[in-house]
Amino acid sequence: MDRKRIIVGVAGGIAAYKACSLVRQLTESGHHVRVVPTASALRFVGAATFEALSGHPVHTGVFDDVPEVPHVRIGQDADLVVVAPATADLLARAVAGRADDLLTATLLTARCPVLFAPAMHTEMWQHPATVDNVATLRRRGAVVLEPASGRLTGADSGPGRLPEPEEIATLAELLLTRPDAMPHDLTGVRMLVTAGGTREPLDPVRFIGNRSSGKQGYAVARVAAQRGAEVTLIAGHTAGLADPAGVEVVRIGSATELRDAVSKHAPDANVLVMSAAVADFRPAQFVATKIKKGAEEPTEIVLTRNDDVLAGAVRSRAEGQLPNMRVIVGFAAETGDANGDVLFHARGKLARKGCDLLVVNAVGDGRAFEVDNNDGWLLGADGAESALEHGSKTQMASRIVDAVAALLRDGA
Repeated sequence: MDRKRIIVGVAGGIAAYKACSLVRQLTESGHHVRVVPTASALRFVGAATFEALSGHPVHTGVFDDVPEVPHVRIGQDADLVVVAPATADLLARAVAGRADDLLTATLLTARCPVLFAPAMHTEMWQHPATVDNVATLRRRGAVVLEPASGRLTGADSGPGRLPEPEEIATLAELLLTRPDAMPHDLTGVRMLVTAGGTREPLDPVRFIGNRSSGKQGYAVARVAAQRGAEVTLIAGHTAGLADPAGVEVVRIGSATELRDAVSKHAPDANVLVMSAAVADFRPAQFVATKIKKGAEEPTEIVLTRNDDVLAGAVRSRAEGQLPNMRVIVGFAAETGDANGDVLFHARGKLARKGCDLLVVNAVGDGRAFEVDNNDGWLLGADGAESALEHGSKTQMASRIVDAVAALLRDGA
């Protein structure tokens, strides 16, 4: 991998301690990382900690190491600047174009993508001054993440919590790959995303289900939320994934519960992305007590078909029951067989389902399921087909959201 030069700016908030994990993740990914804190940040985390994690000296003032002209050179040489946490004060100084410390001077000289990860109390995040400052930074081309909701300093709780370092690192990697991947272009769009596998209980201990980590659906929800969409994520069983920042998460277990959750939330949604691995069948009978080995064990398990949630949503839209729904995206995990290859079967599924877009993954041999990287194809109801190049599931998610945004712009 091409080693990138990343500047991690750290402003003076209690969430500064999380910047340590962010620096660690970015350096372990092979990048050249330099930390530029504010003087206030060093009241929370000492310079020695950031120097040990990054392997580079830490300065806060424009008069430190003057011969190297750091207040200009650091920003000029950077491939990406990430400010985490970005306090209300830091955002305000960035908007004003202040250059009274090394971090704000770096922001003025940087011509690479800049990502701000805000962290502050809810009242500060929602104050009109901060709202205007965030809008200004986005208008100038910076990426300002939506904060997470949760526990803040003291007993307070609400929106304004710093997204988890892993999420910030994931989005930073996306910007390194695709600098234009996160325009704030989905404001006002309500998106419903399903993710993870369903489990169909046989008895209190056993179940049948589909393989799925939920990573792709979570990535779609994460990218869409950071592009301004109001996202509800219906999550089945996943690989212990953290909730994406700025996303409402609804937990389900079985295919029936997923169907009911989609039915509840779909009438308000403009976009439905059905990336969950929904079991096609469930046991016809649930046994209330654990099935024992021996005389009680069944000689066969009778299955019954689950409702097709994707096809049901398409049908409901056609019947006028989903007046707000403009784009429906399906997913297909396929293998080739004697009748045709993966794309042959995917085209047939697109025709049967009637959705607007179909994301196709070839599965088997360690592909698609429970991995971080993927590839595939994107098929459109209009006959358009495009390859989704191999890369992280976040990169694939950004391509999928691009296609959704294009349909919305074209009046889908």
